[in-house]
Amino acid sequence: MEKTLLYSSVILLLGVASCKKFLEQPPDNRAVLNSPEKVAQLLGTAYPQANYMAFAESISDNVADKGIGDLERTNIDPFNFRDVANNEEDSPEFYWNACYAAIAAANQALEVCMNAKDPENYQAQKGEALLCRAYAHFMLVTFFSKVYDPVTAGADPGIPYVLKPEKVVFEQYERKTVQYVYEMIEKDLTEGLPLIDDKHYNVPRYHFNKAAAHAFATRFYLFKRQYTKVLEHAAKIFPNNNVAALLRPWNSEYRVLTYNELWARYAKATEAANLLLAETRSLWGRNYIGIRYGLDATKSNEILLAPNVTGGSGVFRYQLYTIGTNNYFLPKVNEYFVRESVNAEIGLPYVMVPLFTTEEVLFNRAEANVLLNNINDVIKDLNDYASTRIYNYNASEHTITAGRLRSFYRTNNVQQASLAAVMDFKRAEFVQEGMRWFDLLRYKVPVVHPTVEGKTLTLRADDPMRVFQIPDVAKLAGIEQNPR
Repeated sequence: MEKTLLYSSVILLLGVASCKKFLEQPPDNRAVLNSPEKVAQLLGTAYPQANYMAFAESISDNVADKGIGDLERTNIDPFNFRDVANNEEDSPEFYWNACYAAIAAANQALEVCMNAKDPENYQAQKGEALLCRAYAHFMLVTFFSKVYDPVTAGADPGIPYVLKPEKVVFEQYERKTVQYVYEMIEKDLTEGLPLIDDKHYNVPRYHFNKAAAHAFATRFYLFKRQYTKVLEHAAKIFPNNNVAALLRPWNSEYRVLTYNELWARYAKATEAANLLLAETRSLWGRNYIGIRYGLDATKSNEILLAPNVTGGSGVFRYQLYTIGTNNYFLPKVNEYFVRESVNAEIGLPYVMVPLFTTEEVLFNRAEANVLLNNINDVIKDLNDYASTRIYNYNASEHTITAGRLRSFYRTNNVQQASLAAVMDFKRAEFVQEGMRWFDLLRYKVPVVHPTVEGKTLTLRADDPMRVFQIPDVAKLAGIEQNPR
């Protein structure tokens, strides 16, 4: 009996040891984040994989009622200044969820970086994670809270700034204030940017490389109204002030491309103007041409084809195309379809979105210089930009001067005229990409949408509908919705 008991005890101990080893193994094939390389792979998902272009463009003054066209809620509701009754691709709710999914990935990466035995080897990954977390929160507070105003930011409700991985079901969060969110964004931005190391990226344009991080900083400080800092960060992208060489070559290489070739090139990682690209699940690539509320002949003339401050024959060279009835488009939002399998007929649509470009940095710098009253610097940037955009550009004919600015905009205030020129050029550059909405927010510009039925819809500067609604599901986490 003693021998039997001894053998049984040994077998039991062996079984317990084996069971313990089994339980120490991951329950599935998930990756264990135990190296900088694996954390870097996780950070590939720390960028919002959703597209804001549809709802941001549709609520702006870039679109008109064509009377006919494809009917998409992500286009119809923003145009009519209503909450979007859709939670799928291209909706505000889909974008909200994608931003917080990106934040969750960034926080998971930061936790690994912080707890690693050799944290010095994770510095580049930590920097990228901090930038990703800052960017996603910035986009959330921009769309789902009132625009930053130093007078009211301390009272305006912000969005939850999430600093750790979520480990319980229905974690409770509070919105705090826009001021708090901006402080946290700046903290992550300034801590993360010095850690960014481009040598760690196989394709830097798909990650927060140094240039993209500085580009983000120019946008953030423009919203925060710290214009000197905008200039400081822009200088890192144009160190030798070689602006024209880094802009899209519409006047040279682009002019001979077909629209299919333009579609293929516009959002490529090899395009110098693209500083950061993100893959997004989106139908905008197929919808933006034929939707009912979009770019028509009238808006094309207003934004792209009308005379501008360069004078004379100075119109933009953008390759503008038409399809069907009154459908105008620039070939730059290109869909690629991912099939579920090689022989499948179903799958998901994706659009590669340029999150930051050299053109935006140029406009951010020019606007900052306007507001600092550095008018000569503004005029230089406008002329560098015009040299790459104006049809049959000739410096002797198209050079912008202070006198030409005052004359074209019919004002003696050259600062006011300079700002108008920057906004007009920027509007043309980013038409159909949703960027116009950011400028309308910052300057609290009312938006007017006439309809073919004879109605006039107006979005006032103080209208609560300028702030997109926080999804209903967020109420489960204790997040209060925006007033209506």
